[in-house]
Parts: sequence; structure tokens; C-alpha cells
Amino acid sequence: MKSHMKGGYGQHPIKSFQDIELWNLVKTLWPYLLIHKARVIVAMLCLVGAIAVSLGMPWALKELVDSLESDVGKALVIPLGFVLLYGGMRFGSVFLSELRDAVFSRVTESAMRKVGLEVFAHLHKLELDFHLSRQTGGISRDIDRGTNGINFMMRFMVFNILPTLVQLAIIMVILLVAFNVWFSLITLVCVVAYIAFSVITTEWRTRFVKEANRLDSQSSTRAIDSLLNYETVKYFNNEAFETKQYNRNLQDWEQARVNNRLSLALLNSGQAFIIGLGLTALMYLAAKGVVEGTMTMGDLVMVNAYLLQLFIPLGALGFIYREIRRAMSDVENMFELLKREPKIQDMEDALPLGVDQASVEFDQVNFAYQPERPILKNLSFKVQPGHKVAIVGPSGSGKSTIGRLLFRFYDLQSGCIRIDGQPLDQVQQLSLRQQIGVVPQDTVLFNDSIWNNVAYGRPDASDEDIWQAIEMASLRTFVGSLPNGVETQVGERGLKVSGGEKQRIAIARVLLKNPPILLFDEATSALDSEAERSILQALAEISKQRTTLVIAHRLSTIIDADNILVVNQGELVEQGTHQELLASAGHYARLWNMQQQDASVPEPTSEK
Repeated sequence: MKSHMKGGYGQHPIKSFQDIELWNLVKTLWPYLLIHKARVIVAMLCLVGAIAVSLGMPWALKELVDSLESDVGKALVIPLGFVLLYGGMRFGSVFLSELRDAVFSRVTESAMRKVGLEVFAHLHKLELDFHLSRQTGGISRDIDRGTNGINFMMRFMVFNILPTLVQLAIIMVILLVAFNVWFSLITLVCVVAYIAFSVITTEWRTRFVKEANRLDSQSSTRAIDSLLNYETVKYFNNEAFETKQYNRNLQDWEQARVNNRLSLALLNSGQAFIIGLGLTALMYLAAKGVVEGTMTMGDLVMVNAYLLQLFIPLGALGFIYREIRRAMSDVENMFELLKREPKIQDMEDALPLGVDQASVEFDQVNFAYQPERPILKNLSFKVQPGHKVAIVGPSGSGKSTIGRLLFRFYDLQSGCIRIDGQPLDQVQQLSLRQQIGVVPQDTVLFNDSIWNNVAYGRPDASDEDIWQAIEMASLRTFVGSLPNGVETQVGERGLKVSGGEKQRIAIARVLLKNPPILLFDEATSALDSEAERSILQALAEISKQRTTLVIAHRLSTIIDADNILVVNQGELVEQGTHQELLASAGHYARLWNMQQQDASVPEPTSEK
């Protein structure tokens, strides 16, 4: 089978449903089968044994029936033997099939786990831009359906399609040898018609399956997005609006599922008609042979048993083929995630970042999220080792972008960023991010305990180190006042603790990481004055003897900085200390005066 994908599976992204061919998928899943070679071999031996035993059952049934027509003496002995043989074969067939499934279950479950883990790990390798535009609910559904699809395909392709095809070939040979060519010919025509009808109809209805899956993911995404923004929904009294939107998605999904069911009914009816037609023709030939004396009653029973043994799994084969096409659609969506190449990648010869002094330099940096809208323009500055440098400017001037570029969430259009003289695009991303600690403006905590959220900064840290980080972040008193202490659950996204405590947890997490470079991205802008003063004291303490960049909105929080960079429309327009910039009466002085005036405006009083 010729692949539509140049270079084979895993090198080029899938562009359409037809790009996933069954053979390509088999080649992709084959390595997962080889992980448990012994189990696969045992399962295959059980499969062969089950086929052999099941093919012998109609013969045993024929001999049993024919023996009943013989003289009384034989009838007392031979039937009992064939009864026992037939019963033993039926038990053996079921037992070997169950043993096969039990042995192979480890293979399928392992494949599901490994593929799911691979996709999960790959998602964490993708660039920030992907995660800012992703739909979490839809991705979660794609992974769930994809792993279940792999399980279905591995189990049913190996243990249903292959055995059915083998049995078909053997039964046709048996009918040809034992009777005449018409039995084999009618069976072949019936099977070919059945398979052709199933394939053509299933291909036609695949669009309904894909549409139902798409709308399922869409409704799930909408529901999760609404629940994650529960407070916003309440703030604007939009419960009815959210319900209406969700209902509209569910209605579309409902109609897609109805179309899917109707097309399935057509497929099932057509398959049943073909099978019924074939069985009728073959049983007519067998009955005619008995009447004419060319066949025994045992022959008729054997033909009937073989046909049932063939058409029952063939009927299941139609279902399996439909489900395989559905599973392939599900696996396609998951593999699209797996095949998405990260935009930010290490160079082949990238070395770990070595940090000695922890100096940071931006050299003629140009960057834009979209080419038509430049964010940073020829930005150059240097942060001396152990110094604290603040970056200020109006909203949209590119301050937060500087932090993202330092963390290498994006690559530059031109220019260079260096740490201790090492260009960031020439070092390993993992080693770079190990050297930088970030306290963001909006700290998002895991839905876990305070202890585990702090420990996330260094998962292998000792209890003593974690307690020390909690102490340095001035969290000890707070956790001591809680009934469950450090085991208190913070809720989803940390909504059960205040903004100030969330920031303290973030600070404790960074302290535990203990990096040589710190980045504070407007870490106190959302706090009240008292909480801000307390957090600033903690930040000043942990900034000692570390290279620190502070992206600030409130200028009062960075007056102690060794150097202040004023950025406007992506360009560095001023730099100096607080006093120097006030004396120059430029951009910084105007921002300072505006904030001082805002702070001095009295609170409006309400009239009664």
C-alpha cells in the first residue's frame, strides 16, 4: 500500500482523513506490540488454537447427526463420543479466546498508556502560542477518544478481522472439497457483496461520525470554558446566556448523532439482507442435496453450522469495520497533536546553559507576534550580575514580552539575547529555564494543597527546604492559622486563597527553585497597599545577590532599582536610576507625576 505521506508516518503532519491509511496506522502501532513480544506470541498461539477448534466443531456435529441414523449398536456408543467431543471443542474455543484476551490485555493497555503519555509530554513541548489558542476541553476529548481508538483497533484488527478472513478461506475450501463448487461460489459472492456494501456505505457515513465527534468536542469545550469562568458568568448574570449557548451546541450534536444513527440503520439493514440472501441460497442447495440423496442430514447440519460460524463473525466484521473507521478518525485527531512540530526547538548541537555571573543582555532585539505589528524594535540593554533592573512603560509597550523572550517562549526575528555571553537560541531550553525563576502577575496554582504547590518549585526538595521556603516567603503565620495547615486545598486555579497569599505561595515556590536569575512580571499590581508592601519586602529579601528583572506598572515599587528601563512602543527611550530619570523630566517623570496625582485624588463621597 502506497502512503500519501512522504517520508512515512511521523514526519509530516496529517492533512486529511484519507492521509491515515490502515497500513500506516499498523506500522505506527507495531512498535508498541513488540514491547511485549512473549505475550503477543502466546496470544497468537491461543488465536490459532481457537480457530482450529472452532473449525472442527461443525464436523463433530455432522458426525454426531450421521451416527444417529446408523444402526442401534453404534448409536449407543458413537454419539456419546461425538457429544463429548463437540462439548469439549466448544469449551476449548471459548477458553482459548478468553485466555487470548487476558494475555493480550497487557499489550493494549500498555499501548494506550504509552501513546497517551507521549501525547501529553508532546503537548508540554509545544510553544506558548499553541497553548494560548488551544481549547482544553476539545484536546482532552481528542486524547481520550484517540487512546480508546488505539485499544479498539489493536484488539479487533488482530482478533476479529484476521481470524474471520482465515476462517472464510478455510470454510470455502471445505465446502468446495466436501460438496461442490456452487457452495464455495455462492459463499464467495455473498462475502464479496457484503464487504463491498459495508466499505462503500461506511465511507459514505464517515462524515456523519466526524461531524458528531467535532460537535462533541465543541460542546465539551464550551461547557469547560464556562465552568472555569464561573465567577465571570456570575458577575454579568449570564447563566441563562451560557445555558442557551450550551444548548445550541448540544442541539447541533443531537442532530449529528441522529444522522449518524439513521445512516447506521441503513448499513445494518443492507448487511442483514445480503447475509439472509446468502444463507437462503446455500440452505436451499443443502436441502435439495438431502432430498436427492447426494447429501446426508449431517452434511446439511455441517453446512448450516459452517455458514453460521462464518456469517455471525462476518456480521460482526461489518460493525468492526465501522468502528475501525470511527476509531481511525479519533486516532487521527490525537496524532495531529503528536505530529505538530514545536516552533521553538533546540539546535542539534545545543549545550546546557552555564551560569556563573548571571548577566543578561538584550542586543538589537526585534520581535513581533504578527509580522505587521512589531512589538520590540532594536531593543538593547544589559543587566549586570547581581543587579536589580526594572522595566516600565505604558500598557502595550512590550514589557511582558521581554520576560517571555528571556524565557524563550518565542524566537526573535533578529538580534540576540545572552546570559553570561551565551546566546539563548544556542543553549538547551530546559537548562535555560532551570536558571530563571518567575513570579507572574496572575499566579495560577494547581488544585492541590499549599504544600504541594510550594514543593512544585523543586519536586525532589526535602521537607526542611520546603519549610524554609515557606518561612522566607512569610507564609508560616498564614498556614498556621488554617485548620488543615499546609494541607489546605487552594481550589482550582487557587481561587480559595487571596491574591496576596497566592503571590506568597508563588514566591515560596521560586525560593525553593533557587535560581540565579529572577523575573517579577508585575507581581504586585493586583494587590492592595498592605499586601503589596509585605510582598515587596519578601521580594527584596529574595532578590539579594541575584540578578533581577522587575516588570512594573506601579513605579513606587521599583525606586530602589539599580537601573530603570523606560520602554515605549517597543523602544528603549530612557534608562537610569529613579532620581536620574526624575531629573531628566522625560517619559519616566511624566509617568511618575501621573501616578502621584492619581494617588493623591481623594475618594469620592456618596451623597445620602
